[in-house]
Amino acid sequence: MQILVLYFSKGGNTRKLAEAIVRGVEEVEGVSALLRKTDEVSKEDFVASEGLIAGSPVYFGLMTAELKKVFDDFVGVRKRMEGKIGAAFATSGDPSGGKETTMMSIIQALLIYGMVVVGDPMTATGHYGVACVGEPDERAVENGMKLGQRVASLAQRLRG
Repeated sequence: MQILVLYFSKGGNTRKLAEAIVRGVEEVEGVSALLRKTDEVSKEDFVASEGLIAGSPVYFGLMTAELKKVFDDFVGVRKRMEGKIGAAFATSGDPSGGKETTMMSIIQALLIYGMVVVGDPMTATGHYGVACVGEPDERAVENGMKLGQRVASLAQRLRG
């Protein structure tokens, strides 16, 4: 079973958080992670995955145009994503920099794709998904791994 971790990163912080999420996904036996930047992902990557964890830096309180373009361009496979697990993550340059609104913009797209959206597990410190300011610190990495584990475990249970 595969979980797609999709991200856009200009400065590298969102990529680092995506890599932590991948580590969490891969801690779940029988599940592999597919890490893709927005300019590398294919429709086949979407369809072949039982879960999608999408992340973006904050751009004016929303996901980046590059991530939004993927959701727009892949709308033709939307019905094939129905019932799969979806989650979001974000990075910002400031503590009040719009991480939650950015995650909500991603969550809106996941809902439109018919996905079952989950936030952080209760053992993590967030609500809507994992987020951090700047480079992920130890706590953000841990929360990223927990989100990856949660999505992978739930995808297994849903398809099991």
